[in-house]
Amino acid sequence: MPSTAELLEIGAKSLQAGAVTGAIGTVFGAGSGIIRGAPPALFALVAGLQWFSLGSTYIASKSLLWHAWGGEENLSKSDHVKASGIAGGVSGMVGGMFRGPKNILPGILFFSMLGAGSSFVSQRAKDSELKEPKTKTSWLDSKWSPMRSLSDKEYVDMLEEKVLRLDAEIAVIDENIASLKATAQLPAESKANSISPQKK
Repeated sequence: MPSTAELLEIGAKSLQAGAVTGAIGTVFGAGSGIIRGAPPALFALVAGLQWFSLGSTYIASKSLLWHAWGGEENLSKSDHVKASGIAGGVSGMVGGMFRGPKNILPGILFFSMLGAGSSFVSQRAKDSELKEPKTKTSWLDSKWSPMRSLSDKEYVDMLEEKVLRLDAEIAVIDENIASLKATAQLPAESKANSISPQKK
């Protein structure tokens, strides 16, 4: 049995769904009334109430079934389809009551099939999305782009190559500095050698 807080949450979700479906039903009802030449306000009100009852009872029934069967996260795909089918049948029964006793059984059958079918299609769509993850594409992957994106390994290799090039340039500069120092010392030594005999 759901707790009071859970029942309030289920009730709030059901009312929200009912409000959305009721608004859609009101629009369709008004349009139907205009087409038939009947009072659009009356048709809008009746259709809005019918659609509100369909949406709210469907969500409430499905949520209560999920809770009774252990929670949505613990249900298998077939359990989701069953719950949607049963909830569709309940909402179809309520919708059929608005139209008279003869419409109850057809309403149960139609909305059961609609609920189960839509849930089955939804589960299949989720499975296909999981099996085929979308690969992220970038404008750099285009063959017309002058640049391209690098993998982590390519980036590391490029950095190592730059470091080696810098090391080679530093080694050449060190050699040049050493040779300049050596050439600067040679004239100084020759001058010192030429001055020392004169002092004697």
